[in-house]
Amino acid sequence: MISWRKHYKKTLIAIGLLLSTSASIYGQDGDPKNGEKLFKANCTACHALDKQVIGPPLKGVVERVKTEGGVDKDWLHKWIKDNKALRASGDKYANEIFEKYNKTEMQVFPNLTDKDIDDILAYTTNPPAPEPEKTAETTPGGETAAAPADKSTTNIVIISLLAIAGLLVWILIKLRQLVKLGQSEDLAGLNETRVRSFSEIYQKYHYVGKAALGILAILAAYGVWNWIMWIGVYKGYKPEQPIYFSHKIHAGENKIDCQLCHSSAKYGKVSEIPSMNVCMNCHRTISEYNGKYLEPGKDKAFYDGEIQKIYAATGWDPAKQQYTGKTQPVEWTRIHNMPDFVYFNHSQHVVAGEQAIINSFNKKNPNNKIDVVCKACHGKIDTMNVVQMANDFTMGWCIECHRTTEVDMNNGYNKEYFKNLHDKLKKQYPKDGGKITVDAIGGLECGKCHY
Repeated sequence: MISWRKHYKKTLIAIGLLLSTSASIYGQDGDPKNGEKLFKANCTACHALDKQVIGPPLKGVVERVKTEGGVDKDWLHKWIKDNKALRASGDKYANEIFEKYNKTEMQVFPNLTDKDIDDILAYTTNPPAPEPEKTAETTPGGETAAAPADKSTTNIVIISLLAIAGLLVWILIKLRQLVKLGQSEDLAGLNETRVRSFSEIYQKYHYVGKAALGILAILAAYGVWNWIMWIGVYKGYKPEQPIYFSHKIHAGENKIDCQLCHSSAKYGKVSEIPSMNVCMNCHRTISEYNGKYLEPGKDKAFYDGEIQKIYAATGWDPAKQQYTGKTQPVEWTRIHNMPDFVYFNHSQHVVAGEQAIINSFNKKNPNNKIDVVCKACHGKIDTMNVVQMANDFTMGWCIECHRTTEVDMNNGYNKEYFKNLHDKLKKQYPKDGGKITVDAIGGLECGKCHY
């Protein structure tokens, strides 16, 4: 009995050791799939698997630090959690890496558990293969599902060509009959009664002719006037730019605020074209496009190529992670260009008129509401791959807006500086319940917009 109990205890101890060893091995190896998620959430701002970004490539980093510095995974745990503390402790290899990569501070990750770090390292050691893309289904004959549509299109083309050929044969037959008719005696009698000149026709129908000429003159004058009035109106104009920039990806998919790039729109007269350095605030670490959205006809390689154009323009060497000093100015094609004799101030509309303009636009367009004041003039720019001129931008278009947009009395700017004026206007325009539109505060005065 005692012997059995001894063996029983040994068996329990053996099982416990086996389970603990298995757990230790699992924790040591980590989960590459979970590591991929953690890597993308915490590391991709500065690292990639197969190339240098701000920091070095991390594929095979466990083996690399072991070969280069003679350190193990425990060292990597310390480095990832608090590399500053590790360097401060005098660790030789930690300080060598810091010097090697231009003394660029790495973010600390005290929130990551040992299991999280093991998963990340497992991902860098053995990244899971990407899931294969879905391909078109094939028929038993080996053709894709689109083949029947292709065949039907071919049949339509053949039938159309046959119809055109039949029509041409019919026309040739009719022409042959006309030629024979011209050679007959019956046509000679008709020629004797035919009017032989335009003057004879005009004499016979001169009243109709004069009326027709009058109508043509009126239509010609209207056409000339209409053409003159639309000179300089380029609604729908969307030129190609030297570097392709999709507002749908940046402002739409990634929700980047307009004023992050066009910062002077709020406090300046002109909304400037952002410098390439603004682009590099993000694209220094974003060297390739990994978004889900792809514009029809464009692939990932296209977007990656456009990012490389940014690097060429700014003189950025992504391999060395430094500027070369060799820049290439980008010649953007301007889309919105106000005439020299027109004064327009962006800040006046964005600061003082922001909510008033949004409310007015949404009231007039209940099925096409906007949430940003920029869209009132420039359209829903967050849906545009190529920016285009969304409105007429004529004088009449501006005046109509001033006549229908109510001044926001609760706006802090207006309330502070024009309180007395607003009180006076409420008494002056009582018919609409004190409603004051922009034209009431000088929005139609010539000198407001013209020098």
